[in-house]
Amino acid sequence: MIAGLLFGFLPLAVWLYLLLFRAGFWRMRERDTMPVPVPASWPRVVAVVPARNEADVIQHSLASLIAQDYPGEFHIILVDDQSDDGTGELARALDPARLTVLTGAPRPKGWTGKLWAMQQGCEQARTRAAEFIWFTDADIAHSPDNLRNLVARAEQDGKVLVSLMARLNCRTTAEHFLIPAFVFFFDMLYPFGAVNDPKRRIAAAAGGCMLVRRAPLEAAGGISAIRGEIIDDCAMGRMMKARGPIWLGLTNRSVSLRPYPHVSDIAHMVTRSAYAQLSYSRLLLAGTLLGLALMYLAPVATALFAWGISQLAGWLAWILMAVMFVPILRFYRLSWLWGFALPLIGVFYAAFTLQSAIQHWSGRGGMWKGRAQATEIKATERKATEQKTRETRADPS
Repeated sequence: MIAGLLFGFLPLAVWLYLLLFRAGFWRMRERDTMPVPVPASWPRVVAVVPARNEADVIQHSLASLIAQDYPGEFHIILVDDQSDDGTGELARALDPARLTVLTGAPRPKGWTGKLWAMQQGCEQARTRAAEFIWFTDADIAHSPDNLRNLVARAEQDGKVLVSLMARLNCRTTAEHFLIPAFVFFFDMLYPFGAVNDPKRRIAAAAGGCMLVRRAPLEAAGGISAIRGEIIDDCAMGRMMKARGPIWLGLTNRSVSLRPYPHVSDIAHMVTRSAYAQLSYSRLLLAGTLLGLALMYLAPVATALFAWGISQLAGWLAWILMAVMFVPILRFYRLSWLWGFALPLIGVFYAAFTLQSAIQHWSGRGGMWKGRAQATEIKATERKATEQKTRETRADPS
């Protein structure tokens, strides 16, 4: 009896808390459709595009940058990160007046590949006296007015970072099943409303589209300050929010060109960073899996197999999570009925989280473009700690 009440009412309490006290994350109200004033002048912007083996999408994404109708000075720098599929050659075939293609230097120890490419692009942006650096992924396409809107929003209230959660592909059954939930869970972890509130400490960004004010970025230590971060966009958000106001929202102006036709494709996207989100802690992993079971499995179990008031609580929790899922389903133009699949979707994401941990334990953590970056970073950090310990012992003063 007590167990039935616990598994019935505790999940309901959790979902009521998320409904009422998590900055209204589920409403998905933070969007770049909100109007912003036109700035008095348009600052100089340099786009930095890190790319590694992106031959299938690079010309499409770069063409969307070249087509920007930005009124101020604007240049694009693509950093070809040791690609072996012709990414650099395809990029060089485009407008050389608007686009510079750099061949990336070998990656130093302690750096993730993307951040090392971004660092090299930043060095070039500094030589061009850019006031803003627009970091955008090589598999993202932008509407012609996107940069103009980004800069206008940044100039409003002197924001140091404006970031957009790009619209992901959502055409296949696997994408319908898992992609809206990816954004829903991200917003649950980092409520956009709280991120955008200067009085709240929570910070995040979406790495596919980040407009960063260069001077505060350099004052914070630059890309080097986060060089080993697997979840680099959220690290950027934390670093920049310490320097001034930031803004994060949904958009239709930035669109991912990367399809996820199979569940395994989405699993790869999630497993790369899920365990890093838990700070590689087995204790946090266990707590997360237990929490996900309580939030998503317990309501279904009590709704279908309990009785009385516990069963009612289970149904209420299930209905509540389905209703909260509707706004992101509308954003992706999907039926509200997908909301009732959220418990099963939660199980899949729990499995991805466990898989991420297993990959890390087997030496394949943070796998991206053939690099097990998490393992490499941790090994570098361990060697640095050991070296520091030896130095301290040799010179105790």
